[in-house]
Amino acid sequence: MRVNKKYSCLPAEEKGIHIINIRAIEDIGYDQHESTLLNSLSKNPDADCKYGLYFRDGKRKVDYILVYHYKKSSAGKTLTRRVHHNDSSARSAKQDQPLPGKGVHVEVGESEPHVDYHEDDKRFRREEYEGNLVEAGLELERDEDTKIHGVGFVKIHAPWNVLCREAEFLKLKMPTKKMYQINQTHGLLRKINTVIQKITEPIQPKVAEHKPQTVKRLSYPFSREKQHLFDLSDRDSFFDSKTRSTIVYEILKRTTCTKAKYSMGITSLLANGVYSAAYPLHDGDYEGENVEPNDRKLLCEEWASYGVFYKYQPIDLVRKYFGEKIGLYFAWLGVYTQMLIPASIVGIIVFLYGCATVDENIPSMEMCDQRNNITMCPLCDRTCSYWKMSSACATARASHLFDNPATVFFSVFMALWAATFMEHWKRKQMRLNYRWDLTGFEEEEDHPRAEYEAKVLEKSLRKEHKHKETDKEKLTWKDRFPAYLTNFVGIIFMVGLTFAIVFGVIIYRISTAAALAISSTPSGRSSVRVTVTATAVIINLVVIIILDEVYGCIARWLTQIEVPKTDKNFEERLIFKAFLLKFVNAYTPIFYVAFFKGRFVGRPGDYVYIFHSFRMEECAPGGCLMELCIQLSIIMLGKQLIQNNLFEIGIPKMKKFIRYMKLKRRRSLDHEEHVKKKQRYEVDYNLEPFAGLTPEYMEMIIQFGFVTLFVASFPLAPLFALLNNIIEIRLDAKKFVTELRRPVAVRAKDIGIWYNILRGIGKLAVIINAFVISFTSDFIPRLVYLYMYSENGTMHGFVNHTLSSFNVSDFQAGTAPNDPMDLGYEVQICRYKDYREPPWSENKYDISKDFWAVLAARLAFVIVFQNLVMFMSDFVDWIIPDIPKDISQQIHKEKVLMVEVFMREEQGKLHMLETWKDKDKKKGENCNNHSPRLSRSHSGSLSSCHSYPLDV
Repeated sequence: MRVNKKYSCLPAEEKGIHIINIRAIEDIGYDQHESTLLNSLSKNPDADCKYGLYFRDGKRKVDYILVYHYKKSSAGKTLTRRVHHNDSSARSAKQDQPLPGKGVHVEVGESEPHVDYHEDDKRFRREEYEGNLVEAGLELERDEDTKIHGVGFVKIHAPWNVLCREAEFLKLKMPTKKMYQINQTHGLLRKINTVIQKITEPIQPKVAEHKPQTVKRLSYPFSREKQHLFDLSDRDSFFDSKTRSTIVYEILKRTTCTKAKYSMGITSLLANGVYSAAYPLHDGDYEGENVEPNDRKLLCEEWASYGVFYKYQPIDLVRKYFGEKIGLYFAWLGVYTQMLIPASIVGIIVFLYGCATVDENIPSMEMCDQRNNITMCPLCDRTCSYWKMSSACATARASHLFDNPATVFFSVFMALWAATFMEHWKRKQMRLNYRWDLTGFEEEEDHPRAEYEAKVLEKSLRKEHKHKETDKEKLTWKDRFPAYLTNFVGIIFMVGLTFAIVFGVIIYRISTAAALAISSTPSGRSSVRVTVTATAVIINLVVIIILDEVYGCIARWLTQIEVPKTDKNFEERLIFKAFLLKFVNAYTPIFYVAFFKGRFVGRPGDYVYIFHSFRMEECAPGGCLMELCIQLSIIMLGKQLIQNNLFEIGIPKMKKFIRYMKLKRRRSLDHEEHVKKKQRYEVDYNLEPFAGLTPEYMEMIIQFGFVTLFVASFPLAPLFALLNNIIEIRLDAKKFVTELRRPVAVRAKDIGIWYNILRGIGKLAVIINAFVISFTSDFIPRLVYLYMYSENGTMHGFVNHTLSSFNVSDFQAGTAPNDPMDLGYEVQICRYKDYREPPWSENKYDISKDFWAVLAARLAFVIVFQNLVMFMSDFVDWIIPDIPKDISQQIHKEKVLMVEVFMREEQGKLHMLETWKDKDKKKGENCNNHSPRLSRSHSGSLSSCHSYPLDV
């Protein structure tokens, strides 16, 4: 490794001194500098360095940590090798000829260690990479004397000059000395805002960053030439910990080691096991009696606690600690949760309206009236008998709770709600961009991923082997064609697998219904439909949860074999595949019940069979909407409760417990290490690594689909989503603050591809709700009957109008009920739900004209509803500006103020130059008008005249 004074080691290897020989060295004497160093070893420096937050000198802050595994000598921890860091020639020779064991001297009496070429190769790569980091200006400090066996840590500090240089490269906007007044509302609006602030004061977090600001510092991209513009009175806090770690991470990605023609950045080194982890440190502990105040502790108290679920999120503090990308996620989640409040209230009102009018609903009253004596056809062949329509009274009454005229209004409302939510988020996003100084930020192309670089290297080596002259290689579509083909086949197979599982559940429902119908007890026969529906939905839920995890892994694997060039490309492709597979997985059972169940049944005497033995399912007399509601509610609540909450709480706790047990087993081997207090980087190393925001967004997007796509069948969906999100926000917050390593802060001005997915779901929701209202519910048949067939303008007779008649003598051989006298009398005509000609008609059992009238009305409703709601949504989109007026004024004001600052600076420079010229001119005239006597001694005065401008 290249030698530099900034690169230091911990006492275990400081200056190559062997710990076991310290007393002998003291006996023979040592120079003053080394003895001071040795004396410092006996002290506990952990308190000075705040247990790992600073270097051993207690002054330089640790901005980043690299972790690596190494193999200790078999003789134990006390026998360590001596590496001469002060021999630069030996070091350079070692780098030129990276042979195992070169430059390593073993103590006398120590046995020759076993040579591990793989470990030596990793060590050489680390040494070269760390030497390049030192050349880039970073300062490093190594620690192998830790409580974790075989794990070493490299602490990285970025000095002031490196921070300034990289901030200029990254074009980081930093606050200047110039402050300006933020425009405030006046008149009535100001009074209203004051009242709202007083009312909402109890639910505001007690965080300084969350208080309303009246002044703001003017921000400008950092420049070393214009440092006088910035407030550098406190250099230690000018770049906060989030910015420092971002700068160091950019250097780590840019720096490479090039041994053996293999260019490797930090991502490649991590992928190849040269380093096992790389992460910035948390600010400190978040719990304990003597914990110093820090942002992590404040976030834990005011954000990551279930006791503050009713408070607003301290989004500015979240952004300050975790960066803009994570801050935007929690801001979006907060806006989404707030917007669910009005949707939940309207949904509750719609549900209560259904409850209030259930006793006045004429169709359900007719179905429950036993005097009608309507005999229905059997639900299955042979084993099922005839049944009374009044036995389905409970289902009919429950269906009215969700299938009433208010649900149509609620569908329109939710479509407009989705459009309003998207516009509200865009405005909120612009406010955050202004507050976080991201208005002029443009994302630059990211560094290539490690896998991409490895593939390019492999391609170039193949061409070199064929003796071809090649320019800089890159992967083309031909190189990726096998991966594209695998992706296409894999996705088609997964979608087919989902359809096959849904089909299997359909077979289960049909066979179970036939088996339960054989039951001799009347109670068993009456509960067949409920039992089959409930058990089938639970099976669907279990399958969906299992396949969700499987599809997530498969989507990641399919994306990896594509070898995208940058992390952004990788993330977008992964999101698309995972969303496609999880969307199909979650919604296929619901789509079946909504649009396919009961559509292809046939009629008595001519039913449609699966495998020539299983008859297709029919909807209940009240329609399939009630079953759709049950399906949607159980899947939605089950996913939220089991997958989103129990998994997120249980799995991290279980992993943490497993890591704790492993560490406890290791500590039991070494009592000395058990006594020592852990350093900050050791504690953070035991936390779970950050895996990205894709899982967090995905579960919320799927939930957004449940709330909007089939809301016509389940008006309480927004309410359950709201209750889940209140817990979800605090659960995610607790996970980020206490369970995960601190992620690298990433700048972002929007939520990326997720916004387009949300807009797509919002547009699709309009179409799906139009079809649900039109084809799944009985809303359109009721309207057609009311205005075309009703004799008295009421709904009396509607149930009879929707039922067709069948002569039992027309049953196919072997399909008639085995017990035709089950009801106590002989049945001649049974009824079934369809629009067909009666058996006494010339064209018996053919589709009647009523069917075509209802179908035409349904299609017309879909077209009118879809276009009307789309137009209203686009109108909402158009009428609400994307950028709030006050924010656009503030942005314009910032530009004007910045121009004024630079104009004053230029004027000041011109004025100073003119002043210098005038003084120089006057001084020259004075020198020319000197007396002869003075001019003879011109050497001193003349030199003084001409030296004046130089002094200035």
